[in-house]
Amino acid sequence: MMKTSKNIGTVKNMIFLFIIMSLLGCTNMSETEKDSTAGINGGFEITKNGLPVNWLMYTSNTVPDSQFKISFDQEEFKEGKQSLRFDVDQCSSIGGRYSPGFTNEFFEIAHKNGFENCKLSFWIKNKGAKYRISAGGVSPHKGNMKTLVESDSSLLEWKYIEYQIEIPKGMHLRMEFNILEPGTVWIDDVKIES
Repeated sequence: MMKTSKNIGTVKNMIFLFIIMSLLGCTNMSETEKDSTAGINGGFEITKNGLPVNWLMYTSNTVPDSQFKISFDQEEFKEGKQSLRFDVDQCSSIGGRYSPGFTNEFFEIAHKNGFENCKLSFWIKNKGAKYRISAGGVSPHKGNMKTLVESDSSLLEWKYIEYQIEIPKGMHLRMEFNILEPGTVWIDDVKIES
């Protein structure tokens, strides 16, 4: 009798562990809307359901313990008719999927053009936030992401930033943008050129 109740307890623990693992596996790390005709959409001009298409967005639905809003600013922009704006009241300083921002992997750019170096450029404005931009070559089993800039300096005017990124053979480009401390950040006209 004692052995049966011990087995039932073990089975219950295993079921509980399975349920917890299943729930954790269902957590979305980002949200995305796709449009195959929009290309990179680095000007954030094409949107769907409140998100810029073709970017993996770390939103208030996916980032724990945060309070922020993603919007499109049609008064403050550098290219096109709008910029991507983050108004952050509370966030984690960890970065990645734990902080507001976005990421993308550019498989077709690295493989189609076969380049080893590329230029990543963008325009940015900052009011009180701390942000980080990382990029580098990645593959399914390796990564060489580097922090390009991490800053809490306010930028009251648009600032143009560009970097040369080395993409090792067999890898493709990944870029990530995160806000690490509260404030307002605008970003626009993200370009990748070989």
